[in-house]
Amino acid sequence: MNWWVHAAWEQGGAIYLVSWIFWVLFSITLHELAHGWAALWEGDTTPRDLNRLTANPLVQMGQTSLIVFALVGIAWGMMPVRPDRFRHGRLGDAIVAFAGPMMNLVLAFITLTLLGVLSAMGDMSIQWMKSVSLFLFVGGFLNVILFVLNLLPIPPLDGSRILAAASPHARDFYRQQLSQMMAFALLIMIFFFGAADFLFAGSQDAAIWWSGLVARLVGAAPVS
Repeated sequence: MNWWVHAAWEQGGAIYLVSWIFWVLFSITLHELAHGWAALWEGDTTPRDLNRLTANPLVQMGQTSLIVFALVGIAWGMMPVRPDRFRHGRLGDAIVAFAGPMMNLVLAFITLTLLGVLSAMGDMSIQWMKSVSLFLFVGGFLNVILFVLNLLPIPPLDGSRILAAASPHARDFYRQQLSQMMAFALLIMIFFFGAADFLFAGSQDAAIWWSGLVARLVGAAPVS
């Protein structure tokens, strides 16, 4: 098995590798900051009290996550919050949980819209334009992946918190030790038994579709 860095280099060269590293760190950091900002809006000052409202990836992701990222290309983050302080109770918990994936959706929309405009108005035969397009494309489909993945109702992903806020039966289920074991098994299946490839390919297709639609609306051929 190739080290992911080597595989990324073979797939798209230095620009692809640098883009992947940048967007993983940047997107996860903003994802966690979105949780923190939403928690503050809900009345919980825990993120501010613990000095977690920073753009430092080492703070938002932690040493273990960054080491795993260096080894296998997968990372995660964590934003400490106190749901008992949320002014809207269970609804507040759902709002704070959804804020992270929503940030990823916004980032995907911005990068892929810019990619579509660039494709419509720029000269794709110029090398730096190709590099910028690849940079935006990687940022777009990676954030689509993060949006979809985090909405899965599997602990500790955000989707489980949203579902737990909406359903007392789900809350009771997630509190059981069996549910934690099942969640771990499902995550393994997602990453190591083909589901990750499906998510990766589907996110790229979605990125191509949206940026191509924007390019057509602006007046050019779709992104190929």
